[in-house]
Amino acid sequence: MPMMKLMEGMLGTTRRSRRPTMVDVAREAGVALRTVSRVVNNDSTVGPELVERVRTAIAALDYRPDERARHLRLGVTGTLGAAVRQLSHVNPVLRAVERAARAADLMVLAASTEDDELLERQVVESMCRRRFDGIILEPIGADHGYLVPELAAGLSLVAVDRPVLGLDVDCVISDNVAGIRTAFAHLVGHGHHRIAYIGDDERIYTARERATAFRACAADHGGPLDGMVHTGRIEPDRIRSAVRAALGGPAPATAIVTGNATISVEVLRRLGQDSEKVAIVGFDDSELATLLRPDLTVVAQDDTAIGSMAVEMLRARIADPGRPVDRVTVPVELLRRGSGEISPIA
Repeated sequence: MPMMKLMEGMLGTTRRSRRPTMVDVAREAGVALRTVSRVVNNDSTVGPELVERVRTAIAALDYRPDERARHLRLGVTGTLGAAVRQLSHVNPVLRAVERAARAADLMVLAASTEDDELLERQVVESMCRRRFDGIILEPIGADHGYLVPELAAGLSLVAVDRPVLGLDVDCVISDNVAGIRTAFAHLVGHGHHRIAYIGDDERIYTARERATAFRACAADHGGPLDGMVHTGRIEPDRIRSAVRAALGGPAPATAIVTGNATISVEVLRRLGQDSEKVAIVGFDDSELATLLRPDLTVVAQDDTAIGSMAVEMLRARIADPGRPVDRVTVPVELLRRGSGEISPIA
């Protein structure tokens, strides 16, 4: 908590300050501008004493090279283009972002972080060095302190699906708690009292929020928790074990709530023909949901609203950097299709 307040204070007093330049580094180090340029570009002919002075100045000023200038000198961009038939097909929020951006005459260059904290930082820092007008981020990492100087220097950032913990930035998310409560109440309304939850790794904000909401629902309903909540990485073996644990034993679950669309598919794959005997409500919709028998009942997120809202918030932040930070929670909707309406077998 003290660190969060410190970061808020830093952003409140220094937001939109000028980024330090090589001129500032040269002045701080007491060397020529050309010397700074040579150190930044890893010129081996610079003496170790000068290198140390320049690197000390870089650290003191938190200077970050502008990739555009370096690429201009080299005649390259350091970026590859890939114009493929579909990239956002598997990410409906990205699809909505692309459409909203095109309507505003903006181009989106997207990169996957693969749920990897280190890769996420590399991707985001690369975007910062290229001075993108703004960044829409689906955060994975727990520590985004490296963004404090970027935000202070004017980076426009909007988080989607989950907030950037520890930083006060614009955010648009789904109502995860209401979605889980709706799914749980729906299954209870169809006669289920032993309901299991199979979710994602709780290091992820949305996974943690949904699992916590499920535990609260089970506790309020007086249902069992032991052996009913299974969270972790989305790996076939882990999900297979979770399904086996939830449906095994003398008092198996009669219904399952899944934490996202990918997990729903894996759970149904493990159940096979037994999917007609177990009620399932999935969090997240999917094109596969209506190809099943019975079709999958889901808590659907409004991906179009999330994507378009993210672009709108980013444009507003770019136009007015000093505007109050905004956090929008988008409602979810229960789509009844059959799998969530299966009654428990007596």
